[in-house]
Amino acid sequence: MPGGDTDGVTALVLLSDDQCAFLNSHYHKLRVWSLESGKVVRILEGHTDWITAVVVTPDGSNVVSGSADHALRIWDLKNGQTIRVLEGHTAPITALATTLDGRRAVSASADHTLRVWDLECGRTIAALENRTELVSAVAAAVDACRIVWGSDDGVLRRWDPESGEMICIVEGHADWVTALAVTPDGRRAVSASANGTLRVWELEHGKTVQVLKGHTDRVSAVGVTPDGKRAISGSYDHTLRVWDLETGDYVAGFTAEGPVLGFAVTPDGRTIIARDKSRGVHLLHLEIMN
Repeated sequence: MPGGDTDGVTALVLLSDDQCAFLNSHYHKLRVWSLESGKVVRILEGHTDWITAVVVTPDGSNVVSGSADHALRIWDLKNGQTIRVLEGHTAPITALATTLDGRRAVSASADHTLRVWDLECGRTIAALENRTELVSAVAAAVDACRIVWGSDDGVLRRWDPESGEMICIVEGHADWVTALAVTPDGRRAVSASANGTLRVWELEHGKTVQVLKGHTDRVSAVGVTPDGKRAISGSYDHTLRVWDLETGDYVAGFTAEGPVLGFAVTPDGRTIIARDKSRGVHLLHLEIMN
């Protein structure tokens, strides 16, 4: 179990079927912990200011981080080396996501722009200026043709980078959007709010199809199982909840010792690895939780 100061931005990554690692930011560094030994196995250095966002590519090979130094960095998780530095934003990074195919990254910044990056060559392939609100969460479908973001005004927006058009605007959350995830087929998104609610909405027309209620505090993380049938949410109310995306029903749950800050789901969708603020890491089997 990781110890020390582990209260920064976090991510969990599955290195193989039976191994996983935990990443957390410490000022301008990223530390990689082995969940088996509980020790730091690698330190990723390069940012010159606080790290504000961390995501792992779907294949688990690379890490993308965003920082208050305005830059993004792509890291090789095996050797800890920087592969590429992505520059273009002029203010701290506020949200970050990768596409499900791992070829693109989407970043949002306090400079009120969103950028889509080609991770292979490191260049910006699309950009959108958004002067009205601060983007607090972002997600992308497989091919980056559907970019969804949530902001501090509680509104969700969908952008098509190829056409440059704003496809739809969805209102419904009563507080700022804290987390977002897109289903593997790219048809639905799950958004979470600071007031503890989640909303499931259909991306084609921006229609809300489910409202998931049960958390009693801010939702910090949200995800979807690989089969697209269930949503998972972690909250500052110390709970992790599993939801049926078709019915909106609560399926299973777990109570941690502290706020649940992040989690990862195994490729078979059967196991959740969750991390809470009390520095606990929990291995949860969905069959047992049910």
